[in-house]
Amino acid sequence: MDLVYSFLEQVSDFVWGPVMLVMLVGTGLYLTLGLHFFSFRNWITAYRCLWAGRRDQSTSGEVSPWNALMTALAADIGTGNIVGVATAIAVGGPGALFWMWMTALVGMMTKFSEVLLSVHFRERTPAGNWVGGAMYFIKNGLGPNWRWLATCFALFGMIACFGIGAMVQSNAISVNIEKTVGLPNAVTALLLLVLSGLVLIGGVKRVGAVAGRLVPFMAAVYVLMCLIIICLNFTRIPAIVWWVISDAFTPTAAQGGFAGATVMMAIRMGMARGVFSNEAGLGSAPMAHAASTAESPLVQASIGMLDVFIDTIIICSMTGFVILISLTPEGQPLWSSGLNGGLLTAAAFKATLSSFGEYGVTLCLALFAFTTSLGWCVYGERCVIYLFGDKGQKPFRIVFVCAIALGAVLKLDLVWLLSDIGNALMAFPNILGILLLSPVLFQIVREEVNKDPRFVL
Repeated sequence: MDLVYSFLEQVSDFVWGPVMLVMLVGTGLYLTLGLHFFSFRNWITAYRCLWAGRRDQSTSGEVSPWNALMTALAADIGTGNIVGVATAIAVGGPGALFWMWMTALVGMMTKFSEVLLSVHFRERTPAGNWVGGAMYFIKNGLGPNWRWLATCFALFGMIACFGIGAMVQSNAISVNIEKTVGLPNAVTALLLLVLSGLVLIGGVKRVGAVAGRLVPFMAAVYVLMCLIIICLNFTRIPAIVWWVISDAFTPTAAQGGFAGATVMMAIRMGMARGVFSNEAGLGSAPMAHAASTAESPLVQASIGMLDVFIDTIIICSMTGFVILISLTPEGQPLWSSGLNGGLLTAAAFKATLSSFGEYGVTLCLALFAFTTSLGWCVYGERCVIYLFGDKGQKPFRIVFVCAIALGAVLKLDLVWLLSDIGNALMAFPNILGILLLSPVLFQIVREEVNKDPRFVL
């Protein structure tokens, strides 16, 4: 097992090396400039479209624009916001949070672009499923010679969903529940098996309905808890913001249980955990958005880019500030105490809100991770449909539910490694497809903006 873990570490280091970081950030910058800072200029309009999208706007699609975003947010808002942020800071130092922000700001246009292409090039299967995503915009946008790339994305996506979507989420739930309330991992695994099975048997419509109600509630509860802690320590916030920015460009010295971090480590951890959290550039969320009944691809793409802002700039920042604010009983910074992952986040909430904070963050983590599994099942299902047709849906759901139960009893470090590798393997074909189709993308946006006076370009 040690040899396998060592090998996977080397693979993860390679796929998340300079090439991947340049691809993700470079693509986001290129799209931001090519579309004249569309995300910043149309931010308010996007929120208006979201509010109007609570109801179906056309007969094409399966779920409303609101529920499509909630399904994507259900997959985005998960362990990355609680466990991932804590891991990034514990390994890369406070500066990692800054690089999460930068990844999100340029990632908004990456998410916008992949959603727009997915809705524009989507298909309807014989069983009535509206399907889209990188595999479809690569196949339908680039032509038959690029089918191999579309197949690679679908294959990587199907594999990755078992790591990032199933096992990571259930593992985080079981570890924190066992630590907080002492419930054995096997019992948690059984509960997750039953609950996820009950929801997923209903397909994308039931997932969208559950996400549309559960995601806003759980996000509001978590943000409220964070705001209470931040307000109680309001005078320290300016210093912490400066601390995050300064550490992003200078090595962080070793202290307490923290081994120290180079600038490159802060960049790598911030970007890797940022992408893990908001999924911009992975090509996952567009598979949920492709089922939307939005009036146009531009409207759904504008709504889609909001999940990056909500997920990373708001929720991840809240987690990061709570962790950096918190102190040990001896008055030392909690983030450098040697704790990691969800246990660090739970300890940070407990430091200010006592047992209420510890139990509260455990509940939020369980809800976040559970809904993430639901969203990722939709993604994996779309990949299976592309590879094997509608007949692959039900067998996939059964295997996916079993993977959720299995993840609850696996070693966390191994699961995270598998997820990081899976993310990168999805990102390569997705980013390449977006770049090759960027002239088509720019033309579609210009045409859509000319028809819709609410947007500017």
